[in-house]
Amino acid sequence: MSDEDELLIEQVAGAYRPPSRDELRYHPAWHDLDDAGRRRAFELARALRTVEAALDASGLSTTARAVLDRIRR
Repeated sequence: MSDEDELLIEQVAGAYRPPSRDELRYHPAWHDLDDAGRRRAFELARALRTVEAALDASGLSTTARAVLDRIRR
């Protein structure tokens, strides 16, 4: 896998998503990955969210916090 693919996987696996008011969005880099890259990004994201939740006092991942914040608005 190339360095560019690794960077795309890291971007997709991270919690950041471009802001949107009305829709759920994939990270734009998602569309630049092939199936194998998307699977790797998913596995990495799953591992990252587990670590985030373990480090959070409330046991929430970054994704869970973002969802709850959106619901509360």
